[in-house]
Amino acid sequence: MANNCGRVDVSEPASISSGIAERYATAVFDIAKEADALVGLETNIDDLADALEISADLRDLLVSPMIGREDQQNAITAVADKIGLSDTVRNVLALMAQKRRLFVVPYMLTQLRGMIADAKGEVTAEVVSAKALTKKQTSALCDTLKAQIGKDVKIKAAIDENLIGGLVVKVGSKMIDTSIRAKLNSLQNAMKEVG
Repeated sequence: MANNCGRVDVSEPASISSGIAERYATAVFDIAKEADALVGLETNIDDLADALEISADLRDLLVSPMIGREDQQNAITAVADKIGLSDTVRNVLALMAQKRRLFVVPYMLTQLRGMIADAKGEVTAEVVSAKALTKKQTSALCDTLKAQIGKDVKIKAAIDENLIGGLVVKVGSKMIDTSIRAKLNSLQNAMKEVG
């Protein structure tokens, strides 16, 4: 029998969190689909994700071991009520607080987005550009990606001025980097090899 002392599998916590999140996401998705409420669920996901993005206190609530189960449950249900989340999402968040599983909420939101996109027959493309894309550019990019992938494409745009120009497009596990920064880095590496 091999001795694994000193070895740490760093992928385990992430995979455990992902597995827990997938079970909750599947339950929420199935309930919403059965009730023909996927559009409302998608809105709830966006609202909760926005709240998590702007509120450090809410992010702390999800992961703090110093907050007791009951306080965590009361706080998350108050947040759910304030945001206007559906009873299904509110109840799942309360259950997650009881089980000390709120730390997987970001994973759950990602899982739910994927499930909804699959149900709608679309994929999400993460697009990073040096400056904001115009509606015409976004539409042209959607059309090009749809022709390549064969599914409707939803663009999730972000701006990174360090790219200088061009785009970085990620769809699933594929990434296309046409940024000037990437081209300059490639040229710099090529010059190092020559010299």
